[in-house]
Order: sequence, then structure tokens, then C-alpha cells
Amino acid sequence: MKAFKILLVVSLFCVALSFGAVANAGTKAIVKMDTSLGTIILELDKDKAPQSVDNFLKYVNEGHYDGTIFHRVISGFMIQGGNMDKNMKRKQSRGPIQNEARNGLYNDEYTIAMARTGDPHSATDQFFINTADNGALNFKSESGSGWGYAVFGKVLGGKKVVDKIEKSITYRKGGFSDVPVKPVVIIKAVEIKQ
Repeated sequence: MKAFKILLVVSLFCVALSFGAVANAGTKAIVKMDTSLGTIILELDKDKAPQSVDNFLKYVNEGHYDGTIFHRVISGFMIQGGNMDKNMKRKQSRGPIQNEARNGLYNDEYTIAMARTGDPHSATDQFFINTADNGALNFKSESGSGWGYAVFGKVLGGKKVVDKIEKSITYRKGGFSDVPVKPVVIIKAVEIKQ
């Protein structure tokens, strides 16, 4: 009888753990981004950055990022992409989303965040991957530059690919600075269904 009770408790514990795992599975999304320099796997945090993740996944699932380039690369800082083709022609984007930078996620090395203009709530389709710990980009206050940049995930695989992109030789092209001389193309971005 004692052995049966122990077995029952262990079984119930395992069931509880598996339900917990299922409950937590929905808080992350995985995106595979094939680039001309290799594959990057991104893990997105739906729980802490729901609007940013939803926005990014809509662009991914529409094929919006396919054929775009990393158009701004600054060594020791970040690599930015999501909106331009090889000719620096912008793609049409949807309206901006609210800045979610006050979500407890930080602009640490190998995190992905929403790019924006000087308006804190202007992010649309452009994103950047931090290639250093960029604490200056974190949320500080709801005023001016204090808003920071909303992190919504991290690089799960392909950090060496990010490093390769960061080492690109850059130049000025069509009014844009820090453009890789040899275009780094996002060939295809897909959501990996779990």
C-alpha cells in the first residue's frame, strides 16, 4: 500500500510538471532565419513582449522579410534589418506598435529588439540584434530618449552567423551609412511551429 501511494504521488507530480510545461510552451515562439551567411534561430518571448512578437510574426508569416537585407551594421553595437532590399528600396510596412521596452528584457548581447525612429512608439517592421550589451538602449522612463528600445527575444542558435554579419565591411550607399558592401540577405524567415 505504501509503495502504491509513493507511485501515485510521483505520477501526479509528473502529470503536474507536464501540464506546467504545456502551459509554458505557449509563451515562446521560434523563428528560423536563413541568411546569405548562415542560419539564425530566434526565440521570441510572447509573455513579456506580446505586441512586438505578434507584429514580428505577422511579418515573418507574410514573407515580408524574405529578400530583405541587414542594411545597417555597426561593429560592437548591432546589426539591423527588416525593411530594405539590395537596392535600398523600402518595403511597405503596417502601422507602428506601442513601445514595450518596459518589460524586464534588456538590450544584452544576442537579444533582438524593435528598431524605431525618434518617436518611441514608431516601430514597424525593422529590428536589430544587439552584438554587445547595450544598456544605454534600455527603458529608463516614459519620456524622450528614456523610453529605450523594446527587446522581444534572443538568438537561440547561430551566434557565429550574427558575429559574421557584424564583421561585414560597410560603406555609405544612397544616403545610408553602415551598409554592408556585400549584401547580407535574409533569404527566408519562417516560424517553427511547436
